[in-house]
Amino acid sequence: MFILSQTPSIANQFMAEMRDTVIQKDRMRFRKNLERLGEILAYEISKTLVYQPNLIQTPLSKINILTPSENPVIVSVLRASLPFYQGFLNFFDKAESAFIGAFREEENNGEIKINLGYHASPFLGEKVLILTDPMLATGKSLIESINTLSKNGTPKHIHIAAGFAAPEGIKFIKDNLSIPHTFWIGSMDERLNEQFYIVPGLGDAGDLAFGPKI
Repeated sequence: MFILSQTPSIANQFMAEMRDTVIQKDRMRFRKNLERLGEILAYEISKTLVYQPNLIQTPLSKINILTPSENPVIVSVLRASLPFYQGFLNFFDKAESAFIGAFREEENNGEIKINLGYHASPFLGEKVLILTDPMLATGKSLIESINTLSKNGTPKHIHIAAGFAAPEGIKFIKDNLSIPHTFWIGSMDERLNEQFYIVPGLGDAGDLAFGPKI
């Protein structure tokens, strides 16, 4: 598991601004910081991919440069992940993309039910998947998303990228995901509260990025 905040970097400033109750009211800045965080995690994930030498002709000579031998499929879990996903797409600009609409409903018994209203993806068999979701809370929506997407082929490896995560969600995914996977986290937060929100967290990332929903 890679946790970005464990090493001091400029990323901490971006995450601090996203948490700050005053600064986060600027939706454009919030979206930009989500995008920046996605770019940083995309760069870290890129170090794990398979590369091959590529002979390049420059104006003066030729040079062998290691370039990726395959492109990942980037998954956006709508709607909060759109700016976060864009950060990954900025770096993996040859990648295919998949989209899934996931939202949670709290039932009368206090259980969380995950509804998947939309999904579209290319064939995923034996491909590298990067699943982007800025908030990893219970982990249930990610498992439901992966199960749904896997109907289009089983990936050989899944990189789960989240800006902010709760330990409970990490554990749930580890207990329920058999496909080889790696976590890439901006910040590992303390816990989930009674409403299953991440503490200290930052609030509802979708609302902060795009405005309250009805």
